[in-house]
Amino acid sequence: MRVLIVEDEPNLGQQLKSTLEGAGYAIDLATDGEEGHFLGSTENYDAVVLDLGLPEIDGLTVLDRWRKEGKVMPVLVLTARDSWSDKVAGLDAGADDYVAKPFQSEELIARLRALIRRASGNASSELNAGDVRLDTRSGKVTRAGEPVKLTAQEYKLLSYLLHHKGKVVSRTELIEHIYDQDFDRDSNTIEVFVTRIRKKLGQDVITTIRGLGYSLEDPAA
Repeated sequence: MRVLIVEDEPNLGQQLKSTLEGAGYAIDLATDGEEGHFLGSTENYDAVVLDLGLPEIDGLTVLDRWRKEGKVMPVLVLTARDSWSDKVAGLDAGADDYVAKPFQSEELIARLRALIRRASGNASSELNAGDVRLDTRSGKVTRAGEPVKLTAQEYKLLSYLLHHKGKVVSRTELIEHIYDQDFDRDSNTIEVFVTRIRKKLGQDVITTIRGLGYSLEDPAA
């Protein structure tokens, strides 16, 4: 899953980036509202962490512009702890949730996971297809109850397909959502990861739709 952080405080921005990368997300970091608005308007993100007090363009204006442009990605706003008006204004502008500063990293990650799950129509923290299960809280993957070890990129690809189970996902979409902006993106690596996942979870777990991409469905579907 690919997440945009828009935060102008350097230490907090880098801390958030490191924390979310450690949790398995591909992260882009913008340090002002103008850059944040541009990235959110031109790139595809599964969620955004947006500070409200930004230079150049404030966070509420950025959020309002995204929504007017038709951008529907979940947005988690960062607010001052005692500022209830910021929370109300953020939600009214189109935010999906908020976290008050200072916050615990675990809470932010949990809220972000929940937003991404709900945006893709998944209520549970455990995603599954047949006997393959992925626990978004622990990052553990099992098949028929047996643990399966995946690399970070294999996990990201499987997670994205499980979040969009039953849909055909193109290589381009996978590249856009499992790599950050600065990564050297190569579409051939997607096929490599799919092949590796099939070896670990079974050849039938991911279906190749010729000319379109990949699909992951329940066996009975």
